[in-house]
Formats: sequence, structure tokens, C-alpha cells
Amino acid sequence: MSGHPDVRSFVICAMYNDIMKMPERIETKRLLLRVSLNEDASAVFTGWTQDKEVTRYLTWRPHQQIEQTQEFIRNCLSAWEQETRFPYMICLKDNRDVIGMIDPRIEGSKVGIGYVAARAYWGKGYIPEATDAVIDWAFQQLSMYRVYATTDVENIASRRVLEKVGMQCEGILQKYIVHPNISHVPRDSYLYAIVKQ
Repeated sequence: MSGHPDVRSFVICAMYNDIMKMPERIETKRLLLRVSLNEDASAVFTGWTQDKEVTRYLTWRPHQQIEQTQEFIRNCLSAWEQETRFPYMICLKDNRDVIGMIDPRIEGSKVGIGYVAARAYWGKGYIPEATDAVIDWAFQQLSMYRVYATTDVENIASRRVLEKVGMQCEGILQKYIVHPNISHVPRDSYLYAIVKQ
């Protein structure tokens, strides 16, 4: 896989009551994945939460006001505190610009991921690079064996990301999830995964 992070850049993860916690920072060749900050709201709102094209395949409608994005970031911070999800801001290493997010969820021996990038940064390989970093971290953990993601059957760009990082399509999940910017009816999704060898 491309864009492998330097193993030394990982903060050692901790185990609390048998719950694994991801590191607060992960670095790759071009990117820094870090915990959200309240001051990220403006960049996130401008970059993607209000963009109808970026949010087309997401599970929520575009934000109309920055206050919605501020609440979204508070929810991301709360997820970290409760160790239910570990949403990272994806930043460029050279200037620290916030360009997207990746959201790993640890589920026993597997990790589910979702991601988004501001439209200005599409097609530059940043999301595969961030996804590679999460996969690499997961497979360094003794208890992790599988990383997976789902994507709408019409989301060709997302399928390409998953294929670039070595995931295999395992099938279609019928009537799986509502994407409200397309339809109020649950839509079919592809299930992609990669397993530890």
C-alpha cells in the first residue's frame, strides 16, 4: 500500500477496561491525522459540511450555518472522550490545513471506517493515504484482524479509494442506509474489507 506511515510516528495506544483507544495523532508522508479542535469549525464548514456535492453520499444534510458544524465538532470530541469513535481531522503536514476527516470505529476485532474530503482536495490521493494509515495501525494491534467500509453503490470515487488500499468487495448490503441527500429510502451499499494476513 502507498503512503505507509512511519511506525515511530504512532503514539502507543492504551487499553482501558479492555477498550482499545487509538492514538491522538498519526503521521504519514504528507498528512497529520489528529483529534478535532473547536477552532476547526470554520475550515470544516467552508471545506465540506455546507457543500452539497461533498455531502451527497453522507448520512446528514449539508449544514446551513456554522453553528451546526460547531456542534458536529463537539460531538466528535465527545466520541473521543467516550471512546466510541475516533474521528480524526486530516491535515496537510506542511501547512496544517484541514482537508477532511476519517472516522474509525473499533468493534471488537475489527475497525469500520468512513471518510470525507473537501472538494478542493479530491483526486490527490489524500484519502487513500489516510485510510492506509488506519489500516496499518489496526494490523499492528494483536487483537485486530479486519478493516471494513461501506459505500453507496453509485459512489464510484469511494469505491476507488477502497480498492486502492487493497480492500476487496465482499458483496452488496441491500437497503442498507439512508443517504438523505439522495433519497429518504434506504439505499444499497457495497461492503469492502481487508483482513490481516
